[in-house]
Amino acid sequence: MDRFFVESAPIADTKTYVSGQIRLSVITDHILRVERVEGGIFVDAATQKVMHRDFGNPTFSVKDNEQNIEVTTKDRVFRVDKKTLLVTVRLHDYWVDAQQVHLMGGTFRTLDNGLGDRILFGENKGKVKLSDSIFSLEGVAEIDDSASYLLEENGTLSAREEGDVDRYILAFGKDYLGGLREFYGLTGFTPLLPKYALGNWWSRYYAYRQQEYIDLMDKFQKKGIPLTVATIDMDWHLVKNVPKDATAHSKFWGKGWTGYTFDTGLFPDYKQFFRDLKERGLAITMNLHPHDGIRYFEKQYPAMAKANGIDPASKEPVEFDFANRTFVDSYFDLVLHPYEDEGVDFWWIDWQQGRKSSQKGLDPLWLLNHYHTLDAGRDGRTALILSRYAGCGSHRYPLGFSGDTFVRWKSLAYQPYFTIASSNTGYSWWSHDIGGHMGSKGNPELYTRWVELGVFSPINRLHSTRDKWSKEPWLYGQEAEKIVTKFLQLRHRLLPYLYTANVRTARDGMPLVMPMYYLHDCKEAYEAKNQYYFGTEMIVAPVVNKRNKEGLAPVSVWLPEGRWTDFFTGETFVGNHTYELFVPLDRIPVFVKEGGIIPLLANEQGNHQDFKSLEVRFYAGEGKYRLEDEAGGIDFSMQKTEDGTEIFITKDENSVTESIVVRVIGADDTVYHVHGNVEYHIQI
Repeated sequence: MDRFFVESAPIADTKTYVSGQIRLSVITDHILRVERVEGGIFVDAATQKVMHRDFGNPTFSVKDNEQNIEVTTKDRVFRVDKKTLLVTVRLHDYWVDAQQVHLMGGTFRTLDNGLGDRILFGENKGKVKLSDSIFSLEGVAEIDDSASYLLEENGTLSAREEGDVDRYILAFGKDYLGGLREFYGLTGFTPLLPKYALGNWWSRYYAYRQQEYIDLMDKFQKKGIPLTVATIDMDWHLVKNVPKDATAHSKFWGKGWTGYTFDTGLFPDYKQFFRDLKERGLAITMNLHPHDGIRYFEKQYPAMAKANGIDPASKEPVEFDFANRTFVDSYFDLVLHPYEDEGVDFWWIDWQQGRKSSQKGLDPLWLLNHYHTLDAGRDGRTALILSRYAGCGSHRYPLGFSGDTFVRWKSLAYQPYFTIASSNTGYSWWSHDIGGHMGSKGNPELYTRWVELGVFSPINRLHSTRDKWSKEPWLYGQEAEKIVTKFLQLRHRLLPYLYTANVRTARDGMPLVMPMYYLHDCKEAYEAKNQYYFGTEMIVAPVVNKRNKEGLAPVSVWLPEGRWTDFFTGETFVGNHTYELFVPLDRIPVFVKEGGIIPLLANEQGNHQDFKSLEVRFYAGEGKYRLEDEAGGIDFSMQKTEDGTEIFITKDENSVTESIVVRVIGADDTVYHVHGNVEYHIQI
């Protein structure tokens, strides 16, 4: 099968209504597709945004009036104007104009030092205009798919007819999680991430030498700081030693920005370098800026030139063109796959150079993300990339790289809201430059607060530019090093909790980071813009303000109804209340719900990612939790009885977990040790 094969997205005849050049397709009770075609040929293929249309089972009726068509489903009425195709929707007892709504968040292509960062720290008057939200305050939004290319079954792309209209009206109301599942049903679910993506990443834009990088990894390990991903930024390839006569074809910022040949002056034996990283339990990603194609000095040039019909003796570059399948196939097979065979796990596609390709209307960033992800998933592999957001449907191509932010308090303060709002377009796996990319003045407090946010973010990728303020904890003084080390250890210990959330995202469409209003329909939930659910058990409120004279930073936290326990101190709080807290540098407000269950790795050192030894914290109350693992999961439950509390633990037969330390928080903080058994019962 073609590695770029995409299934067609048919719609059953029984779910459509045709009136002349208009076709209405009832996808679910809450999703209506509205089409108008000039040539009378309606589209049933998959598109850049839409993967499936035959996943719901709605019943509906149609009333074709002189000026409009009314489609009535189980709990919605869609009224489509025949002339304008504008849609109004009745939700319960009120009508909503789908074009006159207040969208709730969404996301943005990049927070690079262009538009994004100027806005982040006040050099522009407005805010980043987040787009592509599938939710609004009124309960209705839409996806305009009119300009999307069609994804043919053989992996090729074909343009739509100009002037055709193809829109999806989304009437989810306030059922946010249900709406997300339907959205994913339409556009495709987010793939499951490999476990290593959820740990601590090391990344820096810097010309490391081979042994220097390995020594740094060993220093992290010696200091007890676990890492799971080693990032090699662009200086792995020829940058300064590019032949002068190759610059005539360079269209990008610098003659060596694009490259594919290892710089042996920095990496005399890159294959051994890869082996050394693997021996330390690290996954490998390398940075690509593929804008300038393959030039004659690259080691891959002769084979690439021949594959693309160019005489290698001509030294003519093989132009970068991801709309050309010959180039795409040869690029993967001849340039990238050899490095993957030698140890590269996935690629960081660092592209932000425009939106035009050789095919009108095709964004080269989308092409890169689409083909890279499909190729990375070939032969049953776990697909992963790191790249920028390229529009609705980009959640199919994780992970997101949010760009090169400046090291400012205002940048830090914006990132929680930005991450939370992105869930409203289904884009849940953002990777920010934790600590900020550039312009650092070495502020240990700002650095520490940023790492604390990173630990409770989707992806925790420490990153910086090549100035002296890199992100090693020991550069920022003893206080910051001690606190950051503990937080990075905590991130690694959270792998069981994070991987379980990862499975729920891929299987159920539930993001790791969720706005408060996803689960609570009240004024306070909508106003709490900088706090969020972190998985199903926790609420996090990052600290984004400086300390006062007493060394405490202010944070306002709204807690929903129920009893909540501070993850770090064990202090309990009564919900349905807003708290004005002041917290020291060594913690941020993280609360676990009553009956919450948090699985952690046992407190061990090293980069390992297996779940053989666990610590599971039970927060007094009633609750259920299933831990997911690649090998086999574990079911946990806790319930109140007349005699106290009962805890049940049931492991899948293929579970690798050998020992569990059970900590019951709020019931005298009791500790139990569980070894070996498939089933275990604890009476407290």
